[in-house]
Amino acid sequence: MSGDALLHLLLALAAVIALGQILARLLALAGQPPVIGEVAAGLLLGPSLIGATASARILPPDVAPLLGMVAQLGVILYMFIVGLDLHLDELKAQARVTFATSAASIVVPFVLGAALAVYLYPRVSLPDVPIVTFALFMGVAMSITAFPVLARLLSDWGLTRTELGVVALSAAAVGDVLAWCLLAIVVGIAHAEPGSATKVALGAMAYIGVMLIVARPLMQRYVSRWNPSSPYGVAAVLVALLLSAAATEAIGIHAIFGAFLLGAIVPHDSRVASALGTQMRDLVTILLLPAFFAFTGMHTRIDLLSGAGDWLICALIIVVATAGKFAGAFVAGRATGMRGRDAAMLGALMNTRGLMELIVLNIGLELGIISPRVFAMMVLMALVTTMSTAPLLKVFQR
Repeated sequence: MSGDALLHLLLALAAVIALGQILARLLALAGQPPVIGEVAAGLLLGPSLIGATASARILPPDVAPLLGMVAQLGVILYMFIVGLDLHLDELKAQARVTFATSAASIVVPFVLGAALAVYLYPRVSLPDVPIVTFALFMGVAMSITAFPVLARLLSDWGLTRTELGVVALSAAAVGDVLAWCLLAIVVGIAHAEPGSATKVALGAMAYIGVMLIVARPLMQRYVSRWNPSSPYGVAAVLVALLLSAAATEAIGIHAIFGAFLLGAIVPHDSRVASALGTQMRDLVTILLLPAFFAFTGMHTRIDLLSGAGDWLICALIIVVATAGKFAGAFVAGRATGMRGRDAAMLGALMNTRGLMELIVLNIGLELGIISPRVFAMMVLMALVTTMSTAPLLKVFQR
């Protein structure tokens, strides 16, 4: 790494962190979660809004590979923290509503997203991407709910321990697990050579089975004997995290899947989970994730959307994404005995996407499943749907 590249990387990180914190505080006055300001900072520093020349001074093209590596590490560690936040015990109390909501809020937007992809394929897809791969990816992208952003919204609104809050959090957790499994299959198909997609999918399922059946009991035994005064306990879990991420990357699915799965098998109420969450959360969310937002901003080219046709397609994507999530969660809530207002609030909460959506979209762009043009449309969809959650909650509460 040259001295100039390191200097540019440090300045880029400083710029996106500072701007992200400023925007997060400003948007918090409007009831928006901090992640909106942090994502907006990445977009503002990208070429879409301030132009390619000004953006290159803050985020030079030669810093992109380094920024990408920091961003990947930040996302891997962040997905591990998301896995740590899974409260499997809470699923039991509201199991019926939780699983109905999670299933409906995955199936309905997935079907609508895949159907929309068939319409979009001849208009915006890359010519060398099979329609099945494009449709599957769009279905998964429409199905994501941002579990961490949802948790923050519920905390801000004092709904975390209410029945609605528990159902929303649990359904989002289960739904994200299902969505990541679907994404793993799509990534496996996109990665694989013709005829080897089955091998990748079988490898992924085998790895999930080993982690849940073999590694999880071992992890529970390990954390029960963990000595807080020993520095080796946390180090051992971090080594396991990196090995799990490396294993899924080697199988042919993304490293973040292995990190998420490792976090999910660590008991969330253990001292290890508490120590790791306390030590890692601020470092990851304040220092490393802004690199991901800056990297996303460098690749988001809103200026590629030209003419009324592109903006109509973008609006159609937003409408389908919103309708799929809201309708699935609302119908499931009503079918399991929720009042209309609570079911509507549940639908609004499940429509939160945020960072999780951006992670999925970056994977699709990296693998060449979606074009930069579609990437820009989907990033706008993630921002609009996440920003609409708080206003919709206010409307339904009244």
